[in-house]
Amino acid sequence: MVLSFEENCTDRIIKEAAKRLVVMDGPMGTELERRGYDVNDRLWSARLLDRAPEAIRRIHWDYFAAGADIVTCASYQGSTRGFMEAGYSAEEAEGLIRRSMELVLEARKAWWEGLPMEDGAESLPAGKDSGRPYPLAAGDIGPYGAYLSDGSEYTGLYRLSGREYRDFHLPRIQILKDAGAELFAVETMPRLDEALACAEMLEELGAKYWVSFTFLSEHRTCGGNSLEELAKELNDLPGLIALGVNCSPPELVRGIVRRLKGLTEKDICVYPNSGETYDGINKSWSRGRAGSPFEAMARDWFMEGARYIGGCCRTRPEDIRAIASWTDADLNRMCRIDYR
Repeated sequence: MVLSFEENCTDRIIKEAAKRLVVMDGPMGTELERRGYDVNDRLWSARLLDRAPEAIRRIHWDYFAAGADIVTCASYQGSTRGFMEAGYSAEEAEGLIRRSMELVLEARKAWWEGLPMEDGAESLPAGKDSGRPYPLAAGDIGPYGAYLSDGSEYTGLYRLSGREYRDFHLPRIQILKDAGAELFAVETMPRLDEALACAEMLEELGAKYWVSFTFLSEHRTCGGNSLEELAKELNDLPGLIALGVNCSPPELVRGIVRRLKGLTEKDICVYPNSGETYDGINKSWSRGRAGSPFEAMARDWFMEGARYIGGCCRTRPEDIRAIASWTDADLNRMCRIDYR
């Protein structure tokens, strides 16, 4: 059963924030690639919504099973405009975006109830018997730069008017909300103006959401905005539940969290890449993982003040599982706070 937007989102977010750790999921595109699927396409992982939806659903299930409190749908690069330019009709484009949300909900139901993922498969351990609270399903709002498919989410070398941002993002936002999104990820944003445009639309809908940016340094986003600018423009938005960084080098995260903590009372979200570098033109990764294990770095981010923690490109369900395995005693030791 899908709870109402208010029950399943607002109450759960408050409950998890009180616990002081919300476990986010990991990547879709690079995990599909690791499992043998070709995502070298302008639509990236969104192409598989048509070609291999069962693979996307299974990865969502794996993140629920790993311990994620929030799992985000595969609409990051799936805009109506992008689908239509790839040859789909307007109706088909809307259907695929809707399908991205349905796959998360189906995976959650299967995990929660212990239902088989495909015909003939054995039943799975029921999530409702795990002692964990009912997790959330989030709609994914990737930047205009993702639609350009040229690595612009890491440069911010584009600029649209407020009306143009609205025309591009609002159809996807509305489709995802109608399909059951309980909150939204406004993520991998290089530019503050675009993030603000998305936030304005979500505020109009009364939605809950987080905003995360890509960063070139501990001080500035890929589009050149300072942490002070981000906090000043976003702090007072009532629907914003967290502000932070994703799809950026993990070595930048500690400094970003430390500085951002002094600028905002919003919770801080972090889900960086594994430590490898992405070439947006050739769509390839280089360099090995960061020196420290991802879970060890995540402990540092938590101690600095991050409270929503997950992974982005080239992290794995195992990384999410390691973070989700932290006990109340672990959290207590890390922050010297009594969580009872």
